Amino acid sequence: MFVDQVKVYVKAGDGGNGIVAFRREIYVPMGGPAGGDGGDGGDVIFEVDEGLNTLMDFRYQKHFKANRGENGMGKGMHGRNAEPLVLSVPPGTTVRDVNTGEVLADLIEHKQRAVIAQGGRGGRGNIRFASARNPAPEIAENGEPGIERDIQIELKLIADVGLVGFPSVGKSTLLSTVSAARPKIADYHFTTLQPNLGVVDTADQRSFVLADLPGLIEGAHEGVGLGHQFLRHVERTRVILHVIDMAATEGRDPYDDFITINKELEQYDPTILERPMIIAANKMDLPEAEEQLAFFKEQLDEDYPIFPISTVTKEGIRDLLFAVANKLDEIPKNYKPVEEQEDRVVYRFEKEDKAFSITRDPDGAYVLYGEKIEKLFKMTDFSRDESVQRFSRQLRGMGVDNALRERGAKDGDTVRLLDYEFEFME
Repeated sequence: MFVDQVKVYVKAGDGGNGIVAFRREIYVPMGGPAGGDGGDGGDVIFEVDEGLNTLMDFRYQKHFKANRGENGMGKGMHGRNAEPLVLSVPPGTTVRDVNTGEVLADLIEHKQRAVIAQGGRGGRGNIRFASARNPAPEIAENGEPGIERDIQIELKLIADVGLVGFPSVGKSTLLSTVSAARPKIADYHFTTLQPNLGVVDTADQRSFVLADLPGLIEGAHEGVGLGHQFLRHVERTRVILHVIDMAATEGRDPYDDFITINKELEQYDPTILERPMIIAANKMDLPEAEEQLAFFKEQLDEDYPIFPISTVTKEGIRDLLFAVANKLDEIPKNYKPVEEQEDRVVYRFEKEDKAFSITRDPDGAYVLYGEKIEKLFKMTDFSRDESVQRFSRQLRGMGVDNALRERGAKDGDTVRLLDYEFEFME
């Protein structure tokens, strides 16, 4: 089954907890703190595997979680870092954050990797908090939570040439004629339900990848027919091969077909029509095709190369393939996104998110929330009094106390942060 678009949930591993420990060797008086740091959580990494051509592996498993880091140990020993969770994807995979719309990765080349969710940092042990004022601290951090996000994975096939045209104009027959691909062929619309790839070898030992893109009809960019599912696969092609039924076997005008399909391509992505386009005037073995071709050429405003062919008699196909190969030789094979092509690094200002926000529950309790304050809460070990006091100082430093007073909080009011409740004290 061909799958080219899925939504999944990924969760990087949390960092391991730091620990509170002290040296207790027999001949080491006043040994001091010896709690080690926790290990880092595992990243979620996508890696390109050129042997894959579908996102089928993500269709039935929707949740992926990396392992957490190992907790710290005594004698200052660091916990083991967790191994990354590496998921294989086909070339041409784009990963996007569902909530923000940000493109996280555009994976093209074999073995190319991208970190989709970063593992959390390991928490610090009490050996890290020793100071002249507090030589024996009983403070340790929990591990930092790993990044979790909902992502959309899209596959945009990497092909040199994209076959476009109305249903039943002969795209699949042409692909099966010039390559070893065997797409389904029948005398009705939407026979092809998924893109098909074929490697074409010319007589002069050149080759290129040809993609049959199904389902283009008027309104495809708005979701009509199947075109909206597969238009994305045109984006990476270097040459557009427009197949037209020049015999008008279904009663449509060839020129109207040409204009309609081009309009759909333009409305989906205006840059597509900037690429070289070659017209394959198919079904020239049928009556009236020559007359229709002459009329078609008169109506064209631009000078597109036109090759009369017949997928039944194989007339003109050799010349068409040579023309396509020659055009590809003129175009550099570069699929990398624009951002990666530039040598300079561009830094953009991003407004920092608020450290916290305050709302009120129906019972009158004040509720604190925000990514920064919630991460701080999760990394605090509330089983230790010193850690709780440190957390209280951090909240005060962030301005939480003053913000609560401005919202009307009084001594004894309840304040909630995630699952934790505490009293506001003046």
